[in-house]
Amino acid sequence: MKLRGDITINGTLHAKGTDIPWYMIYPFFMFHMLMFGGSGFFMAYADKHPPVSFLYMHGGIAITVYTIFYLAIFGLDEVKWMFINAGLGLLGLYTQIGWLLSLFGKKIGDYPFYVHVVPFLYYTLYTFLIRHALLDLTQAREDENKKQTVEYSYIAVSVAISLASYYMEHR
Repeated sequence: MKLRGDITINGTLHAKGTDIPWYMIYPFFMFHMLMFGGSGFFMAYADKHPPVSFLYMHGGIAITVYTIFYLAIFGLDEVKWMFINAGLGLLGLYTQIGWLLSLFGKKIGDYPFYVHVVPFLYYTLYTFLIRHALLDLTQAREDENKKQTVEYSYIAVSVAISLASYYMEHR
């Protein structure tokens, strides 16, 4: 993958435009974000959750840091589209978070909208990372035809998961 900005990994500076192997980025961020995102999810939806201000500080700091890394790794245009797609995909986020909550006997409507901000943003960051990992793991980033196939497949699977989440929550 080609870096869109400078980044230091294990004390080594990798300049903008440098090609680095996918395994230097994705495993670390996917694990790290799963841990922070999971803690943000469980804090937000716990029976006795921390004050919303703490939730926003805990999640907000991490989300800001991840976004800065994403800008360096993927570039402004990709990050801009991450947020555009998130805006367009709120229904998908809503149904999938709703389904996850239903596994714990809870409903998404049980919480005020502002509690969902941190889990929704984590979910957005995580799905963005999954899309980029798929592009790099399939070596489709530089091959337009392959890239289009991977992206359409990603969209189809995402829509299927959203529909399945909606129906599983409302069964």
